[in-house]
Amino acid sequence: MNIAMLGSGFIGRFYADSLQGYRSKDKIVSIYSRKEESTKKFAKDYNVGFTTTNMEAAINRPDVEVVCISLPNNLHEEAVMLCCKHKKAVMTTKPLGRNAAEAKRMLEAVEKAGIFNGYLEDLVYTPKFLKAIESVKNGALGRILWAKSRETHPGPHSDWFWDIEQAGGGCILDLGCHCVEITRSYIGKDIKPIEVMCWADTQVKPIDAEDHAIGLVKYENGSIAQFEVSWTFRGGLDLRDEVMGTEGTIWTNNFLRTGFEMFTTGKAANYVSEKAESDKGWLFPVGDELNELGYNHMFMDMFQSLEQKRQPKETFYDGYIVNAVLDAAYKSAKTKQWEPVALDVWRGKSGYTKDSHLQEYDAENYLVKEEVTHYGAKKVILKNKKTGKIIEKVLD
Repeated sequence: MNIAMLGSGFIGRFYADSLQGYRSKDKIVSIYSRKEESTKKFAKDYNVGFTTTNMEAAINRPDVEVVCISLPNNLHEEAVMLCCKHKKAVMTTKPLGRNAAEAKRMLEAVEKAGIFNGYLEDLVYTPKFLKAIESVKNGALGRILWAKSRETHPGPHSDWFWDIEQAGGGCILDLGCHCVEITRSYIGKDIKPIEVMCWADTQVKPIDAEDHAIGLVKYENGSIAQFEVSWTFRGGLDLRDEVMGTEGTIWTNNFLRTGFEMFTTGKAANYVSEKAESDKGWLFPVGDELNELGYNHMFMDMFQSLEQKRQPKETFYDGYIVNAVLDAAYKSAKTKQWEPVALDVWRGKSGYTKDSHLQEYDAENYLVKEEVTHYGAKKVILKNKKTGKIIEKVLD
């Protein structure tokens, strides 16, 4: 595939490393950036033939087959509309929009234009997530009750992230978009998120947006999701997820304390990993950063989907759902109440009822718990269906 890259900064370079390195048959042929010097530096580093500071010129080229957007949030809609105008397949970094209204306009535009659309949510493509979600889908955890995702670090790399007008928000929008899609995937993307409770504050940074937040997302089937996000965390990039079901639990740590630890005095200091705050002392390098962050599997899905003329796992529709959940989180942070998720477009299950949590033991009782004690006895805790009385029964 021949690619037009929009944006030559931090995420554009991460994308370029994966795009031109993993499949070894895709090529960035056009690069747009707002700064000419950045454009030329990117072109030199990645051997790109065409450079421009005009966004439409980068997109509207006969050799461009797909456009990859790695721009600040406030430029996503403009870029997407140009892709629709010129009928170019488009993939965009997260979040899709600064809010659900922007995201909905982009979703409707790409679908009306009939063009391929991919939502570049890399953290649902990490190797650990892919293994975990396969186990969940195969029933290893039973019915999913609770899913939690945490992303915290000392803050983003570029100036525009800290400007609430360009970014659209703070750490909720920047990091919460990852967490919402991770937990939504575990609970079931066809299960409707219905309301959100969120706390947010600006605790450290001299900015107008929030730098720390915790939220709960309630789903129609009774499942609950939790996100923890922060630009105030010290110690690097912390990516951790937990999933609990009726039959089991999964914990994953994607970036810190993953089995690679190193101590150094710093005399031969070098890059350690994304958002690492130190290059001496005990360090936690990442063996294959592109792969561990999901970029390789993400672009493999995108390009295979393009070639096979099917939808990728993550589309603009998913980005719209995430934006709608985050809109409710921002509203809740202000009202201090549960706020409904406003979804003008919903394509999942409707009228879903809360799953029964009662497990029958026999005709008279529900099972509360079964266990083997430290002294070898097997017993069950039961609740009588008629009286509600709790009893324990030692088994032979």
